[in-house]
Amino acid sequence: MDPVSPSAQTQQASGTAQAPTHIRWHIVALLGVIAALTYIDRLNLQVAGKYLQDEYHFDTKTMGWILSAFSLGYSIFHIPGGWLGDRFGPRRVLALTVLWASLFTVLTAVAPGLWPAGFLGAAWSFAIVRFLMGLGEAAANPVGNKAMAYWLGPKERAFGTSLFLAGVGVGGTVAPPAINWIAVHWGWRTAFYFCGLLGVAVSAGWYAYMRDRPEEHRGVNEAELVLIQGSGGREPTAARAQKHSITMAAWGKILSSPSVRGLMFSHFCLVYAVSIFFNWFFIYLVRVRGVPVGEASWWTSAPFLATMFMVPLWGWLADRVAERFGKRAGRQRIVWLGIGCSALLLVAGSHTTSNHLAAMQLAAAAGFNLAASAILWTTCSDISRNFAGSVSGTMVTFGSLGGWISPVITAKIATTYGWPYALDVAALVMMAGGVAWIFVNADEFVE
Repeated sequence: MDPVSPSAQTQQASGTAQAPTHIRWHIVALLGVIAALTYIDRLNLQVAGKYLQDEYHFDTKTMGWILSAFSLGYSIFHIPGGWLGDRFGPRRVLALTVLWASLFTVLTAVAPGLWPAGFLGAAWSFAIVRFLMGLGEAAANPVGNKAMAYWLGPKERAFGTSLFLAGVGVGGTVAPPAINWIAVHWGWRTAFYFCGLLGVAVSAGWYAYMRDRPEEHRGVNEAELVLIQGSGGREPTAARAQKHSITMAAWGKILSSPSVRGLMFSHFCLVYAVSIFFNWFFIYLVRVRGVPVGEASWWTSAPFLATMFMVPLWGWLADRVAERFGKRAGRQRIVWLGIGCSALLLVAGSHTTSNHLAAMQLAAAAGFNLAASAILWTTCSDISRNFAGSVSGTMVTFGSLGGWISPVITAKIATTYGWPYALDVAALVMMAGGVAWIFVNADEFVE
């Protein structure tokens, strides 16, 4: 039995119960804002892509390479970013991550005037800026997941992590109509300036309020610590002060784990499919289905509106099902259900002639995909707490590689065989990611 902290013993002896504070949910909300902002920064080029194509005469393949450049940079720095979060804590690392992303969001607006454009051309200049933006933003999700590992207890972890990742849905819902409206009224470059300034404000707010661990935050009382850490309450001073620098032996155990390998492959497959919505959905609706630009900007928000509701629901279900069937079976069943629904809807939407019905089916497919993906992030925290940033970074590195090749392969299949085939291939890839969960055991502890 875990020892009871002195203040908790006092409360028990006096017969009074201290109401827990809710600082952990404030942290979750801030992480949701950061997730929303980072995805607005990613999606703004999808919407602005139409204006870039018109202004610089980029063809579909060139635009595919520009869009994929972010994911290439994003894939490279996940593991170092997660390690930095483990070593120096999420407060400083995430603040710097948001600042970096904001700087290169602003530089996207002026990319054709930067020095690479003089000898490489505008397309390469855009690609280099987006690559560097992805390089810096790569730490955001692994470090955010690291924060969740310390700020949420096991019974709240899937739901809390899903609320953090629901910020993707908020950002994706807001970005297309907002970016398009700004582009129409003030030019597409203004949208990038606005997003950059917003990022600076969010970074400052995060650094001012966040603490690396709950026991370091003055607003957290003993009752909330009991909910987060169990009945042991506050950790010893030495444990609180410890920073976790991952060793080679720990890396060997992580990389040899079937669960980690399964998560890596599954995330690769899921991100490959969902990257279509991050990169191509607006262009697909306008140029392939002939949807008017204004209407398409609203439909481009639909996948992320679905995500806003599906991801928290899936997190809540994952906690309930895991409590009944155990973590391994519970996490597996919820992931399989999400992937199966997503794949079926993706195929149905790709072959539907009605634009409105197709948009609704494809939006639901994206919602189920990201709902299943949220459980992958939770499982990283399940199997490792102290090194959750490094484990998450390892997983999402492979996810970002899927996001890197997806725009290029999707463009190749779409231009050669047609868009229905491109979406069908994405559904098959996603199903392969579900098969990988045979090897994932959320009860395994890899530290």
